Formats: sequence, structure tokens, C-alpha cells
Amino acid sequence: MPEDELVDRCREWAEERSLEIVVVFDGTAPGGLVGERELDKRGIVAGTGREESADDWLIRTASRYAGEQRSYWLVTSDRALRNAAGAAAERTIGGGRFLRELL
Repeated sequence: MPEDELVDRCREWAEERSLEIVVVFDGTAPGGLVGERELDKRGIVAGTGREESADDWLIRTASRYAGEQRSYWLVTSDRALRNAAGAAAERTIGGGRFLRELL
């Protein structure tokens, strides 16, 4: 699935559930983005550039959310990432299951 389409489907998925979405890419996000860009009131897309991996970005952000007692869901099939960033997650969804929900 092309990256732009992935972002659009993630936004639609989040909107259907009244959730905010953060879509993180290793390196650049669609459009060559490095950093964060608001998609709309319900979402952010981020490209990590060369400074950190998407996993590191997610771990850092999950830690911040947990410290703020902010609830979040984590989508990943990576066990190490789930252990590092998912401990405080309200819900964790496997990547395969999430993809099936998007399609």
C-alpha cells in the first residue's frame, strides 16, 4: 500500500473510532517530511529522519504519554517495541490485525 494511502486509511480508521492517530515513519514520511506535521485535528504524521528510529520515537512518545497519564493505543507486531512502549497502553493491536481493519 502506498504511504499516502496508508496515512489516509489510518486517519479514516481513527475517525470512525473517535481517536487521534499518530503515524510514524522511519526516515521520511510522505512528501519527504522529517519531523511532525498535523494532518488535521485528529492526527499527526511524523518522519524520524536520521536522528532516531520510528521505534525510538514511539518509545519516547509513549513514555511521555504515560507520564502525562494520557491514554494511547499502540499498533505493532514487534514484541520488543510492545514491551518498551506498550506497558501503559490502553490497548495494543498487532500490525497484521490492524492492516486487515484498514482494508
